[in-house]
Amino acid sequence: MLSVDESFSALRSSSSGLTSATARDRLNAYGPNVLPPPRRRSWWRQLAAQFTDLFAVVLMVASTITFLAYTLQQPRNPGTLQLAVAIACVVVLNACIGFAQEYSAERTAQTLQAMVPHHCRVLRDGRPEEVPVQQLVPGDVVTLEAGDTVPADCRLVEAHDFTVNNAAVTGESDPVRRTSDVETAGEPDQAGNRAFMGTDVVTGVARGLVHATGQETEFGRIYRLTAAAPRQRTPLQQEVAWMARRVAVTALAVGLVLFAVRLPAGGDAVSSFVFALGVMVALVPEGLPATLSVSLALGVRRMARHQALVKKLVAVEALGSATVICTDKTGTLTQAEMTVVRVWTWDRTRTVTGVGYDPAGEVDDPEAVRELLRSAALCCNARLVPPADGEGWRVLGDTTEGALLAAAAKAGLDMAVEERAAPRTAEHPFDPVRKLMSTVHQEGGRGTVCVKGAPAAVVSRCSHLDDGGEAAGLTAARRERVSDVADRMAAQGLRVLAVAVSTRDHPGADRDQDESGLTLLGLEGMMDPPRREVSDAVEACHRAGIRIVMVTGDHPLTAEAVARRVGIVRSSGPTVMTGPDLDSLDDAALDRLVARRGELLLCRVSPEHKMRVVIALQRRGEIVAVTGDGANDAPALKRADIGVAMGASGTDVAREAAEMVLLDDSFRSIAVAVRLGRAVYQNIRKFLVYLFSHNIGELAPILAATFAGFPLVPITAVQVLAIDLGSDVLPALALGAEPPESDVMNRPPRSRRERLFSADVVRRILFLGGIQALGVCAVFFWHVNASGIAYGDFTTDTPAYREAITLVQAGIVVSQFFNALAVRTEHESVFTAGVLGNPRLVAAGILGLALMAAISYVPFLQRVFHTAPLTMDQWLVLAAVGTLPLVCDELRKLWVRRHRVSRAEGGDR
Repeated sequence: MLSVDESFSALRSSSSGLTSATARDRLNAYGPNVLPPPRRRSWWRQLAAQFTDLFAVVLMVASTITFLAYTLQQPRNPGTLQLAVAIACVVVLNACIGFAQEYSAERTAQTLQAMVPHHCRVLRDGRPEEVPVQQLVPGDVVTLEAGDTVPADCRLVEAHDFTVNNAAVTGESDPVRRTSDVETAGEPDQAGNRAFMGTDVVTGVARGLVHATGQETEFGRIYRLTAAAPRQRTPLQQEVAWMARRVAVTALAVGLVLFAVRLPAGGDAVSSFVFALGVMVALVPEGLPATLSVSLALGVRRMARHQALVKKLVAVEALGSATVICTDKTGTLTQAEMTVVRVWTWDRTRTVTGVGYDPAGEVDDPEAVRELLRSAALCCNARLVPPADGEGWRVLGDTTEGALLAAAAKAGLDMAVEERAAPRTAEHPFDPVRKLMSTVHQEGGRGTVCVKGAPAAVVSRCSHLDDGGEAAGLTAARRERVSDVADRMAAQGLRVLAVAVSTRDHPGADRDQDESGLTLLGLEGMMDPPRREVSDAVEACHRAGIRIVMVTGDHPLTAEAVARRVGIVRSSGPTVMTGPDLDSLDDAALDRLVARRGELLLCRVSPEHKMRVVIALQRRGEIVAVTGDGANDAPALKRADIGVAMGASGTDVAREAAEMVLLDDSFRSIAVAVRLGRAVYQNIRKFLVYLFSHNIGELAPILAATFAGFPLVPITAVQVLAIDLGSDVLPALALGAEPPESDVMNRPPRSRRERLFSADVVRRILFLGGIQALGVCAVFFWHVNASGIAYGDFTTDTPAYREAITLVQAGIVVSQFFNALAVRTEHESVFTAGVLGNPRLVAAGILGLALMAAISYVPFLQRVFHTAPLTMDQWLVLAAVGTLPLVCDELRKLWVRRHRVSRAEGGDR
């Protein structure tokens, strides 16, 4: 690494900064100090993408061909034109619904530029100026103070008690000391004389020589890595695409077969083609895209009520499918606030309650540790800031010192009073070699030196220890005991500081003398405490069969201690790997590592390490969710099947890369989102059974009429569209709003290889659809044969034919009303669950019946759909036929329940 002078020379700058003219030239050469805004598709591209869905493509082709058929017909049939227009309207409606839901969800993402400060202090022409951060260029000299955010990558040329929090870049929450000293070559983010864009200054002041701006910064490197990571298709997207292909192929194949059957039977080519097209329309679930979009949107709103903001609709279900959650530690599992939890003195250890910097809490036996807490607080430069503007207690300065001040306040110490009683007269700043700092105070006519630092460093400078207010010699045995206590506290994941004092006549001039012959007061152990609700959330994920892997930039001991506290680690021997350990593994070895089913903690890892781990898990077929809040988490968040970012404490880079943002930063919201995501998948299956079973009811009469020699279709394509979009969409949406079943979090995650159309789903579709098909076919042929008219004499204007096709449409609508009640439960009786348990479903079914009645009785709709009014007797027949799916499915559920009981009893014997 270069010296300060060499750095100035390399960047053609000086300690007085750049001239204004040079800064302008370099701004033109290097460009502004900004990251490029995330590339978003324009609204019209998003809208156009809705028309690339396979269902949409099939329907658009069908509409186009139908219109061409209309132009070729002689004479032209207005019904053919109505069909073409109706199919086109379906496509447009589906596209608008999908676009509206997705566009509104994606607009919730915040801009990346909010991560960067707006202005900074810089030397220009030898004078300090405040300039927009976008105008910084390499060679500028910036001034940094506590509370600032570093505006660009800098090489420090001056530093006084300067520490930074690199969590946004490295994921490590501990403040890191930075100096202007020359460093040996190593990893850029480990260089002790560098400060990075987006990191926060905790203590001290410094001047930094800007050496990289915009995308050339370390922050920019992470941004490029994030941008390069491909966005993964969710399991639901893959399943819907798989389903759409097969439905489209099936519809095309059946249409071609029927076209080939009708053409030799005497039909002209155009009418035979329109007939085959009607069959294809009957097989395509036109309402599915809209139903799926709105159902997912309902899931989005449900999750929003639980503080989980979803940016992409398909992400709702994806989290419910997760088999592995790779979670960050700092800010995700923990409070991101240091808290003193243990105070040790020679006689015993005392506990401290409370969390974070809020002074609310208690110290066990405060009088016994009063002097220890007072001395530690006097040796602090930070200060606590009371709640304001909706924010809670916070610390201005070092977070460790904030924890010491909060502990003193919990013991009843008013540090403003104590500082007036013992005013500071000198300070020996923290020294990374000595690993301690000390302050000198005038008290009672004599000087008092307060010292805090690493236990080994402080104890080595002590000659005595405080034993109940009396100074006792610090023998070798006592030193060993202090060391053992400190080691045990560290093994629990605590950061341990030793506190000592000495009284002298004229301290302050000689640091070596001031920090020798000390009296050890005790130890303070602090930690970044876990969030209260995390343990329950972790337990819920374990019950749901979800593996949790901690991936953090923190120290292994700290990571394991937190993992044990929240329940991620429950065994005695978890696998703990660091970044260098992962570097030593090739892909095959990494695959073997993640394949182990034991507990896994990955510590001191870089963004590249996180990416490798996510990819390795996905190679095993895992559905991976990644949580995080720092910019360092962004590449893995984007590469994961579902990225979950923190909303309150997270960086904009993380929120931009993620598909879900937790507004309250609570891990508990993840467990709730998993539960709701699983319910979404269950509900999708329910309305798929509902929608596809009536497709069988629509197709069966057409097939039966074809092979029975009936010359006309028992249900027209326009009627099919009316059922699919008019009568069925609202009940399907109501099924999508079904609440989660009680045992949803006690089931293992579904396999990535499990199909949306599983064997059980297909069997149920065939079962319920077959019953509907038998019913409507029976009604149609009963009415046609009862008319006494020969099949060959039927025309589209024959009253009996119009009544028959009205009966078929109404029969399907009535059957679907009862079918919707049946599919609400898989094995439990709907009467046990409550027939009115989903009032939206009942209301939607009644609206569908009302629409059907309007189609039957309103003259305008009669002309559009070619229907006829039905009599009360006919409605009673339809009601009897319509109840068959519910009755038969209840009998099936009863048999399944009894069969399960019999098997259980047989197993017991």
